[in-house]
Amino acid sequence: MDKPDAASAPVPSRNLDQHTAHVRAAPRDEAVVELIVARPGTDQREVVTAARLTPEDGLVGDHWLARGSWKKPGNAADFDAQLTLMSTRVLAAIEPDPARWPIAGDQLYVDMDLSEANLPPGTRLAIGEAEVVVTELPHTGCVKFAARFGHDALRWISTHEGRAMRMRGMYVRVTREGAVRTGDPVRRLA
Repeated sequence: MDKPDAASAPVPSRNLDQHTAHVRAAPRDEAVVELIVARPGTDQREVVTAARLTPEDGLVGDHWLARGSWKKPGNAADFDAQLTLMSTRVLAAIEPDPARWPIAGDQLYVDMDLSEANLPPGTRLAIGEAEVVVTELPHTGCVKFAARFGHDALRWISTHEGRAMRMRGMYVRVTREGAVRTGDPVRRLA
C-alpha cells in the first residue's frame, strides 16, 4: 500500500465524542494483535501477518531505524519511539473501512485500553513472543493524520481526554526479541 495520502478523501465532520465511552471500555489487561503493518519507506505500508520484534530494529522490515528522528543529534533513531500501538476502537470510530487503517502509520493495532491511567510509562507488555515497555514519549496527531482521517478526528484525539486516553496511540520500546503474529495475545506483565 504505497502513497497513503493519495487514498485520502475529504471527510465530513462527525460527532466522534459519541465513541468515547466505547473506546474507554476496551479490555484493560489482555487483548489480541488485530493488525501488523510494516513501513518499508516513507508513506509506504505493508500489511503482514507475522513480524519479528527486536531491541535493535523494532519491527524488522520497518524503516524506523533508518529514518531516524529530527529531534535527535545526527538524526539518530529515537528508541523511545521504536514502535507504536494504536487502538482499533479509535480507528473504527474515525475510519469504518479497516482496509484504510494501515495509513494511520502505526505498526501494531490492538483492541486494548492504551490510556496513561491503565498503561503508565514503564509498563511491560508481552506481545506474542516479544516483550515491550511503554515509553514516556507522547504520540500525537499531525497534519498527515488530519489529511488522512479528517480535522474532526485530529481534534477528537487531541483533546485533554483524548491525550490521556492515548487515542492517537502510544510508543513502546522492544525489550525482548520475539515473533508476533496477527491474533497473538497482548498481556500486561506484573
